[in-house]
Amino acid sequence: MTARTLIVVGGGVVGLSICWRASASWQVTLVDPAAGSGASAVAGGMLAPVTEAWHGEEPLLELGAASLDAWPAYADDLASAAGVPAGLRTDGTIVVAADGTDRAELDRLAAFLDGLGRQVRSLRPREVRELEPAVAGPVRGGLSVPHDHAVDNRQLMTALSLAIRDVPVVRTAAASVRGGEVTLAGGGVLRADAVVLAAGAYSGRLHERLSRVVRPVKGEILRLRARPGTVGPPRRTVRALVAGRAMYLVPRDDGGVVLGATQYEAGFDTRVTVGGVRDLLADAERIVPEIGEYELVECSAGLRPGTPDNRPVIGWLEDGLLVATGHHRNGILLAPVTTDIVRDVLAGGEPPAAVRPDRFSVEVAR
Repeated sequence: MTARTLIVVGGGVVGLSICWRASASWQVTLVDPAAGSGASAVAGGMLAPVTEAWHGEEPLLELGAASLDAWPAYADDLASAAGVPAGLRTDGTIVVAADGTDRAELDRLAAFLDGLGRQVRSLRPREVRELEPAVAGPVRGGLSVPHDHAVDNRQLMTALSLAIRDVPVVRTAAASVRGGEVTLAGGGVLRADAVVLAAGAYSGRLHERLSRVVRPVKGEILRLRARPGTVGPPRRTVRALVAGRAMYLVPRDDGGVVLGATQYEAGFDTRVTVGGVRDLLADAERIVPEIGEYELVECSAGLRPGTPDNRPVIGWLEDGLLVATGHHRNGILLAPVTTDIVRDVLAGGEPPAAVRPDRFSVEVAR
């Protein structure tokens, strides 16, 4: 029996995860001019549904928590398929407040989470420093969130690339997608039994029904590394509120740390701004003063695929075309659950109501 054919458009963490999982039962082809080089390569890699929680986004919290629960098995399976670790870190997260106003905001977050049955532990300033001695700046306490974890995003992308080593790759940009067809930018059309559009922030350019649903949201990150003689980075992910601005430090196994992240509505501009770098470093130094002595390794910007409600869009858009996009800040966190939903939908199931395309009055034709 000939295997059904599937084209996946987009080589980020979501697209590669779908290629990997679907290749067990489909004949898969990936379309991307530079797989692994987009927003998934410019990320902190936080797996943080609780510390990312926000009033009005309870469905996203539930989706993220379900995906976080799936992450250990996903990482183990991926490491087995790839032959290299997936980069999962399970050291937990602390959130700290730089001043009294920030502390009050953390108290409101804790009360909100408690109302949802997701308790976090309040920390006094001394307890923050006991957990993370690198946090040597003046802070007004914080929260311990031991089950919000992180992953080395570049190690993850390497593992995914190895896991799909046998999947053919068309290294050309897609110009548009329609049903089971992908029109290539350089000319030519690819056809398959089904197409999955997982092109992140660029998805809205590839199908008109997504043009007002998925938009690019710019984020800048810095990669730093402790120099000899300096205090090493935190062992856990450290998130902070500094005069109301959100900042995070995510450690890497090589002594490095990812510092992020700014957030701008700047279209498809991926240039790093001086102001963004300045603000990130200034906020980080207030929490971890030793950061000022670190080596500045990289400044990068990526485009998150935002949606009006910050939830992803997963499901049939029209006959032969399934979308899996709009993950905003949570593409890496939601990769396991997104892949499971896509596999179920391809097998005839229905996506959860919280992620269906038609919640935006996008006509869905089956």
